[in-house]
Amino acid sequence: MIYRSKAPLRIGLAGGGTDVSPYCDIYGGAILNATISLYAYASIELLHIPEVIIEAVDRDEIATYPLQQSLPLDGRLDLAKGVYNRIAGEYGIPDSGFKITTFVDAPAGSGLGSSSTLMVAILGAFAEWLNLPLGEYDVAHTAYEIERLEMQMAGGKQDQYAATFGGVNFMEFYADDKVIVNPLRIKPKYLNELENNLVLYFTATSRLSSTIIEAQQKNVTENKQTSIEAMHQLKEQARMMKEALLKGTLDEIGPILDYGFRYKKQMAQGISNSSMDDIYEAALKAGATGGKITGAGGGGFMMFYCPGNSSYHVRQALQQFGGSVRPYQFTERGLFTWTI
Repeated sequence: MIYRSKAPLRIGLAGGGTDVSPYCDIYGGAILNATISLYAYASIELLHIPEVIIEAVDRDEIATYPLQQSLPLDGRLDLAKGVYNRIAGEYGIPDSGFKITTFVDAPAGSGLGSSSTLMVAILGAFAEWLNLPLGEYDVAHTAYEIERLEMQMAGGKQDQYAATFGGVNFMEFYADDKVIVNPLRIKPKYLNELENNLVLYFTATSRLSSTIIEAQQKNVTENKQTSIEAMHQLKEQARMMKEALLKGTLDEIGPILDYGFRYKKQMAQGISNSSMDDIYEAALKAGATGGKITGAGGGGFMMFYCPGNSSYHVRQALQQFGGSVRPYQFTERGLFTWTI
């Protein structure tokens, strides 16, 4: 038998960065995100030998280890090993050797939450295999603990919850790892119009988000008011975006995105650069009314709100920068697991 799982990547529409400690622990954070039809996949096949084989087919990496209590975190395929170590530590070493195979529809450093989403997918595959009693909040929180606390990978909390729950969600983050996921009931015509008007653009570059996030965390710890005030404004942006989507005042979305783009650059150095600023300005000149850098910034994907029929002209304008427009659809479902 093969135990499979898939979890959707997400685009952050507003509030990005306010889910990162220590800001959310001190002030509370708020984010609005939506999952899209790009996925992280994981499959587990049982073996007749006491070995653990891990293969990331999209990265052309494979490693083999003896079946044991803990696998070494040495920079090679560590996400899968981190999940295994947590499972083996909490539930015991599995009765069988196995091979876990993974791939993701977007590269690491894309700004779509690919690493955390892959973590959720891997955890989901183990839960399917071992019949673990994990609900949605359990999966998301466990994935967060493995990635952020046990593996000490810098980042926020939204990605694990978006990948697990799916759909369009307004999320709130508080001290003591308290997270509240509020699914939004947006009218289909509003969601279809948003999908029609949002252009998702891959800049053909990736970045190490941890460097930017660590700078953001340092700014909060050192009480740098410019950075903290920017995060306050991004939290307000999430509330503004929620109201616009629920009410269907979609013409406000572009300016709300632009509002957030201006403030996000004040959170930490490296979030934007001259190349990304040039892309942004070209999109505005072609008819977009606002946009944002997805994820922590510094590279990866950008997106632009293009009202009316301006998306074609925006796509044409972006061709000069060497990236590519990525088709997508919004998805309603989060983590899904099955056995075949």
